[in-house]
Amino acid sequence: MTFRQAIALPKGNLVLAGVLLMLLGDFMFALNDAMGKWLVTSFSVGQVLFIRSVGAFIILGPMIAKQGVAPLTRVERPGLQVLRVVLATADTGFFYAAVAYLPLADVMTFYMAGPIYIAALSHFFLGEKVGWRRWIAIVLGFCGVVIALRPSTASLSWPSLFAIVGSLSFSVTLILSRKLRATNDTTLVTWQTVGALIVGGVLAVADWRAPSALDWSAMLLLGVVSCAAHLMITRALKLAPASLLAPLQYTLLLWAIVMGIAFFGDYPDAQGLIGSAIIVVAGLFIFHRQKVVDKAEPETVPTSVH
Repeated sequence: MTFRQAIALPKGNLVLAGVLLMLLGDFMFALNDAMGKWLVTSFSVGQVLFIRSVGAFIILGPMIAKQGVAPLTRVERPGLQVLRVVLATADTGFFYAAVAYLPLADVMTFYMAGPIYIAALSHFFLGEKVGWRRWIAIVLGFCGVVIALRPSTASLSWPSLFAIVGSLSFSVTLILSRKLRATNDTTLVTWQTVGALIVGGVLAVADWRAPSALDWSAMLLLGVVSCAAHLMITRALKLAPASLLAPLQYTLLLWAIVMGIAFFGDYPDAQGLIGSAIIVVAGLFIFHRQKVVDKAEPETVPTSVH
């Protein structure tokens, strides 16, 4: 559907199109995550990052050609742009490092706490007012994270910490995206892809394995799928209210459980499910309060690419 065609649709159809694009985009992100987990069992995180980033340019290339190179060099607040690229790269790298050892649903649980982190950090970094109801939801959400983390000396592991650091990087990346909202999506995604390409290339030098034709195709497809998912969600936010779309992100957790069972035989345990449920309820309440008090902004929906 082109944007011009979308404008011609009745408002109700626009909203429906936005919902369907959001659901499809979330499914694509979940597929990207499952593919990434499969690939990092055979290849280093750096190598996957590098080839995946090359694949993303299959979609980004025509978009850059259409807008021209100039917008890529004329960016607002270069310091924040660099910080955003660093954190977006850390988000992706730590995510793949975590899923190499943990069930997909466990890692996704930590990332689903993103809105909770954002609500807490926005108070300090963006000066946004957070009422007492949302602070209670934030505290409960952190309790859900602690339950899912299983913080004992026997179970607290480096992969779990990778997932926590990655999800925090992801959340701060979204906050920076709010500050850099005047920068168009193509420019933001291009630079974060370049960042992942450079870091992945450096890390891959020390641990490069010769991929087969199938492996090359899978890693390039990984980049195409993640970039397509990002664009779908971005377009969905232009067609339907963010307050309607934001709760749909939790379908990622459902898909992570389904794909984890289907492809890797990973069944979530009771403690993980309880932690996930608390995080989801807390996140949904935060979205609700944002709609009531702040009229929720689009950036509260994860649109970065893992």
